[in-house]
Amino acid sequence: AAMRSRAEVDATLQTAKLNPAELLPAVHCLSFGPQAGGGECCLLQLEPGLCAELEAGRSLIIRGEKDEHAVLCSKDKTYDMKIADTSNMLLFVPGCKTPEELKADQASCNIIHSQIAGFSKNYWELRRCRPKLKKLRTLLMEDPYEGPDSQKDQTSTFSKYTTEDLLNLIQASEEEILHQLQAIDACKIEGYWRILDFDYEMKLLNHVTQLIDSESWPLSKVPLCACLEELGSLEPREMIEHILLSYGRKYVDDGEVFFEMHEDKICRAIAQMLLQNAVKFNLSEFEEVWQQSVPEGMTARLDQLQGLALVDRSSRPETIFLLKVEDLPEDNQERFNSLFGIREKWTEVDITPYIQDLCAEKQTVGALLTKYARCSMLNGVKVYNSRRPIS
Repeated sequence: AAMRSRAEVDATLQTAKLNPAELLPAVHCLSFGPQAGGGECCLLQLEPGLCAELEAGRSLIIRGEKDEHAVLCSKDKTYDMKIADTSNMLLFVPGCKTPEELKADQASCNIIHSQIAGFSKNYWELRRCRPKLKKLRTLLMEDPYEGPDSQKDQTSTFSKYTTEDLLNLIQASEEEILHQLQAIDACKIEGYWRILDFDYEMKLLNHVTQLIDSESWPLSKVPLCACLEELGSLEPREMIEHILLSYGRKYVDDGEVFFEMHEDKICRAIAQMLLQNAVKFNLSEFEEVWQQSVPEGMTARLDQLQGLALVDRSSRPETIFLLKVEDLPEDNQERFNSLFGIREKWTEVDITPYIQDLCAEKQTVGALLTKYARCSMLNGVKVYNSRRPIS
């Protein structure tokens, strides 16, 4: 393209009826460079925090398998990626000066010839989202660890997963994945993340609670060394320590390691063991058996079972059954469909433990219910049912 002269620029301004005095003296003359195809450039809109991550030399990683919607992860957050179209063509001009820079640099030549290196009609927009962590548990549950004597472990054909494998398969940031591994009490065995088989976990817990009972230790002060010494002949020492970490809080007193046992978590696990073999359980009978089954000095209370079991107050006699929040769908609409399939009308108290984990940043359970459920009164109590007919 021929270079424009100042005279040509002034003639163009006159034709356009623009007053040169109202404009900056510098003029950009644009031409398309030889490689100005739009295909190889992608624009990504970043919030200041993410921009700072890149400027500090850290990486942002796009995660997802072929059949999944891509997400972008920083070290500790996950973002949905969506393409946003713009009505204006966006041009990439290397070394382009903004009006502010031109004002500051009065000496700059008044005709600047710029070559367009590329263009785009859209950009990627990021929106903070919940990490997609349900798959993590699903993968680890393919092959739960049944203990060192299990024959199944020697012959299993299922994959085992290292941290690196999980980072490639799970759509969440590294910190969110590691936090979730802790939340589901996964443990590293020979370099692979595993979840303990529930029966094996209960066997380990039972060893520990029986030892506490026979030694008359206070539940708030269970010594690690003595546990390993006494139980090491029955089970691997790292498994004993893992069960103490899962069901207790570790602390050091006078140079010795102790655990303060979590009463609620132990009672909850024993309830799960009792409930998992029955479809429904008479509530008053269950409460009686449950209290007899928990370790001496612990009190079993129904509020320990949030997100694990549901009480049916409308049946006669009242019943209780297992309903685990981690078995429900991860998608908001599917979660509500599933819950309304189980029970037509829910009180806010009953439904909260089953939707709490769906709340995004700064979102409340109330806001979710407003969006996905219809509210009505039943015998003076506010209840929620489906907004759509359940097929």
